[in-house]
Amino acid sequence: MVLPSQASRKTKKKEGGALRAQRASSNVFSNFEQTQIQEFKEAFTLMDQNRDGFIDKEDLKDTYASLGKTNVKDDELDAMLKEASGPINFTMFLNLFGEKLSGTDAEETILNAFKMLDPDGKGKINKEYIKRLLMSQADKMTAEEVDQMFQFASIDAAGNLDYKALSYVITHGEEKEE
Repeated sequence: MVLPSQASRKTKKKEGGALRAQRASSNVFSNFEQTQIQEFKEAFTLMDQNRDGFIDKEDLKDTYASLGKTNVKDDELDAMLKEASGPINFTMFLNLFGEKLSGTDAEETILNAFKMLDPDGKGKINKEYIKRLLMSQADKMTAEEVDQMFQFASIDAAGNLDYKALSYVITHGEEKEE
């Protein structure tokens, strides 16, 4: 026989657990703007090739194949999947991106690094100069990596990179077109 006080305790316990689960899953959503969440949802939907609500190894293979890359090794795919602490549903997908993006330096830090290369404070650095530095110092980048970065950079007719705009793109994503 269940006493009324026991029943209410059990109900409260269930409700409390549901609230904790809701808070835990909703925290990841508070890390992103609504437009970013929508973009992640679109990316997730593109990758969830079999439309089961989860991204698995076959989904990754199919996604790579749709991009023209058919020689992806199973151990590479396994390594990607192991980055998640469980099955990759949309919430887990957001968590993974949140973890990756939280490793990005703050915009001010990136700006200060660029400013060291701009003693006149013009907000621009010669593209070829920065390319040489990035390919020869510290964690050396390849020419392809630098060129990929330049795709997101504003470069004027004189060949100068607008590092303020690039810093924004690095920390916030692509600039919004107005």
